[in-house]
This record gives sequence, structure tokens and C-alpha cells, in this order.
Amino acid sequence: MIERTLIKNLAAASDGPVRVSGWVETVRDQKKVQFVVLRDESGAVQLVHPRIFNDDGTAAEDSVAAEISNLSQGTFLTASGELKHDERVKLGGVEIKLAGLEIASRAIPETPIADDSGVDKRMDWRFLDLRVPKNNLIFRIQTTFEHALRTYWVENDFIDLHTPKLLPSASESRAELFEVEYFDTKAYLAQSPQFFKQMAQPAGFGKIFEIGPAFRADPSFTSRHATEFTSVDAEISWIDSHADVMKLHEDLMVAGFTAVKAKHGEEIQALFGLEVTVPSTPFPRIPLAEAKRIVAERGYEVPRHDDDMDPEGERQIAAYVKETYGHEFVFLTDYASSIRPFYHMRNAHDAGLTNSYDLIFNGVEISTGAQREHRVDVLIEQAREKGLDPEELDFYLDFFRYGVPPHGGFGMGLSRVLMLMLHLPNLREATYLFRGPTRLTP
Repeated sequence: MIERTLIKNLAAASDGPVRVSGWVETVRDQKKVQFVVLRDESGAVQLVHPRIFNDDGTAAEDSVAAEISNLSQGTFLTASGELKHDERVKLGGVEIKLAGLEIASRAIPETPIADDSGVDKRMDWRFLDLRVPKNNLIFRIQTTFEHALRTYWVENDFIDLHTPKLLPSASESRAELFEVEYFDTKAYLAQSPQFFKQMAQPAGFGKIFEIGPAFRADPSFTSRHATEFTSVDAEISWIDSHADVMKLHEDLMVAGFTAVKAKHGEEIQALFGLEVTVPSTPFPRIPLAEAKRIVAERGYEVPRHDDDMDPEGERQIAAYVKETYGHEFVFLTDYASSIRPFYHMRNAHDAGLTNSYDLIFNGVEISTGAQREHRVDVLIEQAREKGLDPEELDFYLDFFRYGVPPHGGFGMGLSRVLMLMLHLPNLREATYLFRGPTRLTP
């Protein structure tokens, strides 16, 4: 039997017998000739079947024609026939003259979603929504991006960790945590691998990374929030400040974007109408207080109810950076200690500030990074300032009682990066199966 050929490889194959498998995208059942567009995970090809007629002009008995007439969109099948190169064929410059069809699984004729279906309806039928070439490409881009990050880490002697997602107590506070039954006690789903990636520093691992799930019990319905997401994390020892973490972070982003542009740039241009820009280094760095002044000069006042930058402020500072530096990324630095976790190191010259940053990409925050406080007495005091009981953090504080190097790291949302890279309208589009306050299926 002839082996299956991926559709993307047909253009390089010689004319002759061929076998392809995929699902039916469209059928044109005409009087003299039938056309089927078959798509697989790599592309689409046109199948052609001229109808057979008797000498008197009546249609001859033809099992292939009858099968094509009964095909419904989405039916999975294997087609065998003769491959022919023809530059007149718009779909890849090749077509297959059908010899036979083997039906693997018939689809119900009525399709539950259409091109104009809303995002929530499409999420209900995500497995069908993902058959669209643009959506397929998103997750091939994700694969390439992740692989590039891993390659960078491995080539630079990082250790890959898989930290637990069930915790005996809250990592920072019980806010935004999912509580679950755990035998005769309670457990919490991890909102971050923070404590465990820090534990690797006194363990002597030096440099570590993880790509894994994280959970936030955040009842937000915005375009950029999810209750379960994939977190990209790294932590490194022997840093002088958070500037070392920013350097690592921007080098990783350059590696990821370079790989995506090289492998998928043309497809992204064709399907999304976008050109992927590999960011130059160093990324612009702006202290938060200065960023707020810049935003105010642009006519927007960030609300003063806290010390953070709000979403509109992020959009405004991103616009300024784009106009001024021609850059899609900006590090906002020197966040107030009042809005940062207790384990962020305070600025040596101003205890009201932390050695931390947020990375803004195309107007949206995608990551938070910082130098960590490694002195246990200072950690205990900062935990108390945040209203935390040091006794409940004893397992964490033990990491620092037996020696630990200066260290820092970041956590980044993978789907947010993809969403902003491809200018998608919301996080749902860039997440394989989205989880939010009102969505637990499929």
C-alpha cells in the first residue's frame, strides 16, 4: 500500500500515485466534474473526479461519484489517486485525480458554528474551531516559541523543573486561590511556582526554568485574564540586581521571536496580515513614576487609588515607546513595595520601592520579574508588614536559614505573548482550551 503523504509535501513530490488523509473542507458537486478540497494538519489540496457518462449521455454507474455526492463537511477520509502538477490550480499548484475514497468517519451535515460565530460559541465547539488554518497556525507558533525558549535555557545550562501544583498553604495570601479537598484536609492550586523555583537556589541549582499550569481564582471577564493559564518561569542565582533578570528576559524574547519569524513569518503575513518584528536589545526601561508622568503629559491621568499602572496607562506608555523608540516592548521598573509581594527586594536607597519590573508588550503587561529578598530576617519583617504570619511561611523561610545566593526571576503568561504577537482580540483565541469564571468545558 502507498504510504500517506502530508499535503504540504505534495508540491515537492513527483506526479504519480499518491495517498492523502484529512477532512473535507468543501465539496463542489457539478454535473461534469466533482471537486473536493481536503485539508490535513499541514495544508489543503484539491481532489478532482470527472463524472463518467454512457454513450447516450446518461450518467454511468460510478461509486466514487456517488460517495462524493454524499460527503459532508468535516468527514475524515483517505483519498488515493494520481498526483498532477498544474500551475493553473490555485491551491498549491497540484491536484489529485481521484481513484478511490476510504471513509474513516462521517460528519453530521449540520455544522454548529460558522465563520461569523461569536467567540463564546466557537469556544463551545473548539475542536471544530481549531480546524481553521489561522487557529492551527497559532499553536504551531506556540510550539516554535516554546522550543526556542527551551533551547536557549538548555544551551545556557538551565535546569528544567516540574513543580507541584497542589500546595498545603497559600503562597502569598489566600486571595485568588482555588481551595480543593485533599483527603482529610485542604489544599490550594498553585497560582505560581514562585516558592519552589526559589527553593532551587539554596539547593545549588543556579539557573532553572519551568513551563507549566498556574491557577488564579480571579473573577475577571477581561480579554486578557484566565483562571488557568500556562506560566513561563525562570529563576537565576548570583545576580546583582533585577537588571540581570531583565537581560535574561529580553534575550529569551529575542530567541523566541527570531525562531517564530524564521519558521512562520510568511504564513503569519499571509493569514494574519502581520509582520513579526524581532525586538532589538536592550528593551527600553522606564521607572514607573516617570512612566506615569509621560502618560499624564499625553492627557491621561492614572487613577491614584494605588501605586500601579492601570490598563489604559499601559496602552499609553506603550504608544509612547513605539513612537519614541520604535519598540513593541518596555520594562516598567521600580514599583512601590506597597503593591509588590513580601519577597521582592526593596531598593537600597528607597525602601518604598522594589527591585522589580513589569514587561509591557504592545500595551499589555505580560510578565512580572524581580530580585528576591534572600536575607531571612528581612523576609520575616516584610511578611509581617504585609499582614502575613511568618509561622505559616516556615517551610518557605527555611529555604533561607541554611544559606542562599542573591537571586531573581520572572513569571510570564504564554497565551498573552501569543495574543499580542498576533494582535488577537482576546486570550481565548490564543489558548487551546480556555478556562474562565464561567467556562469549564470543553
